[in-house]
Amino acid sequence: MKLSRKGELPLLEKIRKRLSRKTRAVLTGIGDDAAVLRPGRRGKLLASTDMMLEGVHFDLGLVTPRQLGFKLLSVNVSDIYAMGGRPAFALLGIAVPGDTDEKFIEKFLDGVEEACNRYKVSVVGGDVSSSKKGMAFSATLIGYVEKPLKRSGARAGHGIYVTGTLGESACGLELLKRIAHHVEFETPVEMPLKWRFMEPLLRRHLMPDARRPGAWSKRASALIDVSDGLLIDLTRLCAESNAGARIYAGRIPLSKELIAVSMALGRDPLGFALSGGEDYELLFTVPGESRIRGATRVGEITASGMSIVHEDGTERAFGPEGYQHFK
Repeated sequence: MKLSRKGELPLLEKIRKRLSRKTRAVLTGIGDDAAVLRPGRRGKLLASTDMMLEGVHFDLGLVTPRQLGFKLLSVNVSDIYAMGGRPAFALLGIAVPGDTDEKFIEKFLDGVEEACNRYKVSVVGGDVSSSKKGMAFSATLIGYVEKPLKRSGARAGHGIYVTGTLGESACGLELLKRIAHHVEFETPVEMPLKWRFMEPLLRRHLMPDARRPGAWSKRASALIDVSDGLLIDLTRLCAESNAGARIYAGRIPLSKELIAVSMALGRDPLGFALSGGEDYELLFTVPGESRIRGATRVGEITASGMSIVHEDGTERAFGPEGYQHFK
């Protein structure tokens, strides 16, 4: 059934039944003009918001509604993690045309609910609206942190680290464009490439897991998530720290799946890793030399200048290379 035949109130009630949960911290959730939340006993409040617009952030020909709902929450949770915090509450914004099928919303909420369960987040409110053209979704995340990890604490000599591996989401998007239709992970896609190489990259793009800070966060001096690409996000961190950086191409962590699929697509895996974006790994700095479990040291903070050293020894300057709106 189309949403235009049911109206706003049944949709709001559906969201309330699906996503509202009672916890000690939620005194009043969905149903009133504003949520009433119990502040944490210690620490500070974090708040962050992100939008996802049809034609800008997603293509309905390539993404399922469940994947869209999961990703909306994940990318917002990543911002809370990127401050060293713990996500707690979400406000959800939905704007869709009146002829949207109710089943689409059901599946979208499946993805949101799955992400809320994974990150232990309670949806406490939001807004729904009809749109004249296209869909738009937003989430506002509220969380707690005892000691915020900002972008401004990096100093010359500090090591630069990144969690996990990079470039997989961007390569997954390139792969998805060539497949040119929805992908359900339970059903392997028939291509010359093996599914075991493709599936992790497609999943990384369509349903990314936000990376939670590890024990290293107690020693970190600066932190940012890799949402738009390693080079542009490192540039942002250094700008806030009034510092420079030198990174080494040979140290950038690349997965065997990324290398295999990139070669099959005729693309450079390092290019995906440096400026692809949407990996939602964590980029951070730590004073001195350290070996950190689950992270790779890719360079060091310098007094000024931004450069990358290639494996042949050549060094080149780089700027904010990666995804930017309005460009």
